[in-house]
Amino acid sequence: MAASSAELSPRTEERLHAGLRARHLIMMSLGSAIGAGLFVGAGKGIALAGPAVLVAYALAGVVVIAVMRMLGEMVAADPNPGAFSYYAGRALGPGAGFAVGWLWWVQLCLVVAAEAVAAAAILNGLLPGGPPVWVWALIFMTALTALNLTAVRGFGEFEFWFSLIKVIFVTLFLIVGVGFLLGWTSAPSPGLGNLTEFAPHGAGGVVAALLVVIFAFGGIEIVAVAAAETRDPEHAVGRAIRATVWRILVFYVGSVAVILLALPWDSKAVAEKPFVAVLDAAGLPAVGATLGVVIVVALLSSLNANLYGSSRMLYSLAERRMAPAAAARATGSGVPVTAVLASSVIGFLAVPATYLWGAEVLDRLLAVVGSTLIVTWLATIGSQIVLRRRAERDGTALPLRMWGHPYLSWAVLVLLLVIVTAAVCNADVRSQVLSTAAVVLALWLAGAVHARIQARRASLDR
Repeated sequence: MAASSAELSPRTEERLHAGLRARHLIMMSLGSAIGAGLFVGAGKGIALAGPAVLVAYALAGVVVIAVMRMLGEMVAADPNPGAFSYYAGRALGPGAGFAVGWLWWVQLCLVVAAEAVAAAAILNGLLPGGPPVWVWALIFMTALTALNLTAVRGFGEFEFWFSLIKVIFVTLFLIVGVGFLLGWTSAPSPGLGNLTEFAPHGAGGVVAALLVVIFAFGGIEIVAVAAAETRDPEHAVGRAIRATVWRILVFYVGSVAVILLALPWDSKAVAEKPFVAVLDAAGLPAVGATLGVVIVVALLSSLNANLYGSSRMLYSLAERRMAPAAAARATGSGVPVTAVLASSVIGFLAVPATYLWGAEVLDRLLAVVGSTLIVTWLATIGSQIVLRRRAERDGTALPLRMWGHPYLSWAVLVLLLVIVTAAVCNADVRSQVLSTAAVVLALWLAGAVHARIQARRASLDR
């Protein structure tokens, strides 16, 4: 896959180190999508669509599996910490690479702040006599920023074990939930009585739930970023993607199906705390009480991964002359210190904001995040179609190939565009989608202008 002529030569600074192993990448890919999006977002999706939320999960699952395979094809051939931003720059021009990279970086910085505040609020509730929320948020941000300033293998080990905790819990939840439905617990099985009305809010409810569901799958793309620091990325990425995509579907669709069968879809408990509600209904309230600790672990794991991902994206943008040069510098142990510190700023600013305004900060952060993940997916699909065509034209060998190309790639692109169109036609989410589109357009134009200025300067320097 030849680089686009529109790109400038990268800066030659200290490089990142390949300190991650295949097991880190596999567990990171499994754990990265198991966070608040599953434990809390499942209830929100069910409230919007009822049992028909399973359709939303199925559609989003098809898209995410295909997109991850496309991303894997590009990563295995040319790993880069900029991942989808780097490939968008090569395939669609520097404006696209600039827009996708900066949008994803800002999104992750906001998510880092939101996760720090959310984890602090939950822990404060579990330990009512302990420190206030803002103190816990400061502790979490300080500890995980310090962890990200160490060699990448320390980050990999932390994510491996924290992701393992999340995977084990969801697996146990599925086992207990199925046992409850089959009548193996002390509580009577509800049978199929809770599926009397499949789509209470019609197609509009499914569309409204789609953005919640799609956001819940967010995080799995961090595998593409981490591949640049993984030993033997050609094989590691293939193993991680093959091990991940169907397991993620089982975790998400399986968990939501258990919730819908166990309890009425419109119950307040399902909307607020679906996993705890199922465990309580199964006669296991003690197990449900431990979920608060698991959610804190899930949030801290996601915070850690998102801080890592945002710092590597900023490093890649700087390396491609799309961000200040300081962010492209790494220490002797391969840590981009400036990029890590810059990516943690919003999270640290959330600490005094939480002290001043309390829970309102978390609500504002979650509202800003929006539908940027769809932009990443669209850019990935477009990049794969273009770069695959170039690779076939040039006779470039690809270690991992997208299934059914080009037909499946185009089909997924059409499906995602249909989802976007349906979202624009839905009054509940229209403003969210349109505001994201406006930001992307502005960033794309800014990136194109920036690239032209840089190219002109480079030609004058010659």
